[in-house]
Amino acid sequence: MNQQHDLIVIGGGPGGYAAAIRAAQLGFNVACVEKESALGGTCLRVGCIPSKALLESTEKFSEAKDHFAALGIRCSNVEFDLAQMLNRKKQIVSTLSKGIDGLFKKNKVTRYLGSGSIQGAGSVRVESSEGVTELSAKYILVATGSQPTVLPGIELDGNLIGTSTEALSYDKVPEHLVVIGAGYIGLELGSVWRRLGAKVTVLEFLDRILPGMDLEIANEAQKLFEKQGLEFRLKHRVLSAKAANGRCVVEFDAQHALKCDRVLVAVGRKANTAGLGLESLGITCDKLGRIEVNDHFETSAKGVFAIGDVIRGPMLAHKAEEEGIACVEYLSTGYGHVNYDAIPGVVYTQPEIASVGKTEEQLKDNWVAYRKGVFPFRANGRAHALHLTDGKIKVLADEKTDRLLGVHIIGPRAGDLIAEAAVAMSFHASAEDLFRCSHAHPTLAEALKEAAMAAHGRPIHM
Repeated sequence: MNQQHDLIVIGGGPGGYAAAIRAAQLGFNVACVEKESALGGTCLRVGCIPSKALLESTEKFSEAKDHFAALGIRCSNVEFDLAQMLNRKKQIVSTLSKGIDGLFKKNKVTRYLGSGSIQGAGSVRVESSEGVTELSAKYILVATGSQPTVLPGIELDGNLIGTSTEALSYDKVPEHLVVIGAGYIGLELGSVWRRLGAKVTVLEFLDRILPGMDLEIANEAQKLFEKQGLEFRLKHRVLSAKAANGRCVVEFDAQHALKCDRVLVAVGRKANTAGLGLESLGITCDKLGRIEVNDHFETSAKGVFAIGDVIRGPMLAHKAEEEGIACVEYLSTGYGHVNYDAIPGVVYTQPEIASVGKTEEQLKDNWVAYRKGVFPFRANGRAHALHLTDGKIKVLADEKTDRLLGVHIIGPRAGDLIAEAAVAMSFHASAEDLFRCSHAHPTLAEALKEAAMAAHGRPIHM
């Protein structure tokens, strides 16, 4: 029997479930097709959420072991319980995933468990262990996310050599972990296992860490990570990674090799488009395998839309959410918009690193005249009270108009602080607009105000 809906969303990750819920709020009869039993996509199940749970647990352990004494707190024989850390992570994921189920029920979104594929205009087939279900709708939204990229020569075995999925669930701390890739994922999970005692070596093809991040901030991050014990080997091309007899060998460049216990492959992600039936409608993809869409997220096939990691732009959960909501609002009202100039990115290491807008390198490459203001957390009272004084905030503003062009932070709670900068940039604020707003004292946010003041050559506390 063919099930009729107004909108079929393929994918139950952040972009897909947000789009489904918003469409239902707007009066659409919505179906969401997801092949995993737990909703939430990669981000919730084996990505953003579980990694943050482990980062938080290991940071607390590190603080108790190495930093509490400075705060007047005596701890002796501090130990960690890896099994409990993993169990806590699992419980958090389960709670949040069930929460999405509840939101679907509340908003009357019909959920189909199985793999969805487009059969033609307005038609989707859902295949599961229980059989095949045919769906039809005026609109189809592809929100199938992404999967880890693997380099040639690397033999994933789902155990000793794996991706972030495996690295979130090691049953014991590796003696030596080799991380291939110095991006967000590699540094976050490398930090987790380093704090629990592993030797961590990060191999990176480029001559820097955190590609795409502001270089000044990335360079400071590398110095701080090295103090924490992470070893970086930059400008190295990985040729192969193989496991044998319970050990791993990673070959790089021409004559170099590393022996280790586990390998984490974190060299990026690619769009999940295989098996969707895109070819049946002549939907085109770019050279990176991403679905090509217009400014309203519509593909070359009328009535078929795509958002999130399967289209151009950064592969970020919050970017997918914004696109999903904008897409269905466009279908309902004729208007939906995402400000791609104000989408923040965050690395949840210790210290955190956050960025929104243009980097200093991008401004230079495009011959944009700018002002620069920098303020260190060591000059911030709240940072001293927290015993977290590493890092700084960097504000970039247009030299003529003073409009904010970029804000880059490395330091305590950078992931939360960047939200103020993103809001300011969304409203086309100037650096002066930012520092003319009163910021409570003592707070970390005062450092952002001071960085904006520094862009005018007038910081108070530096």
